[in-house]
Amino acid sequence: MGGGGRGIRVVPAAKDLEPMFRLASNEALNAFGDGRCFVEKYVEKPRHIEVQCLGDGTGDVIHLYDRDCSVQRRHQKVIETAPATGLSRETRENIFNDAVRLLKANNYRNAGTVEFLVDKDGNHYFMEVNPRVQVEHTITEEITGIDIVQSQIMIASGKTLTELGLTQDAIQEPTSYAMQCRVTTENPALDFRPDTGTIDVFRMPCGFGIRLDDGPGFQGAKITPHYDSLLVKITAKARNRKDAASKLIRALREFRVRGVQTNKSFLLNVLNNKDFLEGEVTTGFIADNPSLMSPLKERDRAQKLLHYIGEIIVNGTPKSLGATGDPPSSVNPIVPEIHMDHKEKKQSLKMIFDNHGPEAFAKAVRENEGLLITDTTWRDAHQSLLATRLRTIDMLNIAGPTSVALRNAYSLECWGGATFDVAMRFLNECPWDRLNLLREAVPDIPFQMLLRGANAVGYTSYPDNVVYEFCKLAKEAGMDVFRVFDSLNYVENMRLGIDAVGQAGGVVEAAVCYTGDVTEPKRGLYDLEYYLGFVRELEAIGIHVLAIKDMV
Repeated sequence: MGGGGRGIRVVPAAKDLEPMFRLASNEALNAFGDGRCFVEKYVEKPRHIEVQCLGDGTGDVIHLYDRDCSVQRRHQKVIETAPATGLSRETRENIFNDAVRLLKANNYRNAGTVEFLVDKDGNHYFMEVNPRVQVEHTITEEITGIDIVQSQIMIASGKTLTELGLTQDAIQEPTSYAMQCRVTTENPALDFRPDTGTIDVFRMPCGFGIRLDDGPGFQGAKITPHYDSLLVKITAKARNRKDAASKLIRALREFRVRGVQTNKSFLLNVLNNKDFLEGEVTTGFIADNPSLMSPLKERDRAQKLLHYIGEIIVNGTPKSLGATGDPPSSVNPIVPEIHMDHKEKKQSLKMIFDNHGPEAFAKAVRENEGLLITDTTWRDAHQSLLATRLRTIDMLNIAGPTSVALRNAYSLECWGGATFDVAMRFLNECPWDRLNLLREAVPDIPFQMLLRGANAVGYTSYPDNVVYEFCKLAKEAGMDVFRVFDSLNYVENMRLGIDAVGQAGGVVEAAVCYTGDVTEPKRGLYDLEYYLGFVRELEAIGIHVLAIKDMV
């Protein structure tokens, strides 16, 4: 008796017969409770070919074609493929006929697998019949479309193959290829010693042509030494062997298991092996390629980062990083007093813009005798004085005092650019709703936004009509000043934004970007004259305000 490679011994010479018999018999007795042994011809480095069959007990038996299970470690199947390739038509037909003939002679009733060894000359030798559904039945299901488990249940309930529509003529020869690997909690670097522990991370792959038959794996699962180490069977289906292997490789690379060791590196090494991909291998393939045991180096970045963050939160910053001495002293911020009943006597810039247009707005800015500021507290990222990601409710909570404290400001930059992106993608808020609510709460200060020329508020160039319509809607929703920006001073990218803002009736504030000392005479191309020439181009296009931006 035996199974899974247990209870098998090779007898190389007559003198080895007795000791090998005792070893095999004792192992079988301990593992399966039966120490009887079969003595068979030893076929050196054969291929392991098996035929999946269904019988209904009436003498009617069909085959569902073959599988190649030659990739084995210590007689234990590792990677199975279907159908088997590289066999002559004659050998293949003989194997099918012998499998069906054997089961018919015994009125076989069940799903079963007839297993053979095939030597280098194409001779096949019967090994055994497995009267059950085997681990690798999935690849046969994938290439034939027959549900083997369901068929077995229906046969057990009394149905015949004919009643189920399962005749040999109806089973078309496969035109696709399937391959299965078994992911186990075994460590290839330690002679496949089963590993135990708690699974911290468990993320299974998916995608077209991938089938998963899972077992005990999930986050938090306890892997003990008392059960089979199989976590999941991954089956790939494709048009040929290489494509199926490629899909399995992709699935294995997506598969994440943390907390216990797996045989994933070993499987990837096999699937990437040139001999495995290009030819038919024998049962000696793994023994002949010890490099397959080389471990896979995984960086495990996410878990390391989480552990680091947890360590910092619980135990604080390590002293090795300079976290020594007393903690910094706390500072109580001084909250300014805002008199909400204050009424401004002079006409605001917002009123000038609304009543007389952008040219009048620009003229009023030039004639203003004091310093005008643009406040960026409501901006996201490093420009904000408050937070990296500002929620609309946080802005609205301080909108009232802001409208008084900054009533004489040039503008509030509160929209567009990264702000638009953050609201929509990270905060799941509608940027347009935000603009409408803020405009209602702060009616008398000009609003300003960043517009990346033809890129609008995105990160790619958009069609002209999209940029024009965007600026039109932004102006109607309450935006006043549009800061049109290109980090490379590319005037053609800015031109579309400038024209769109101008047509929408907004204030065009064009930015010129520089860095370093522009008065340095040896700067080369990007000297003062270059920047003055760029500004003249912007003025000719028709801007209202010039912004000078230091990019350092």
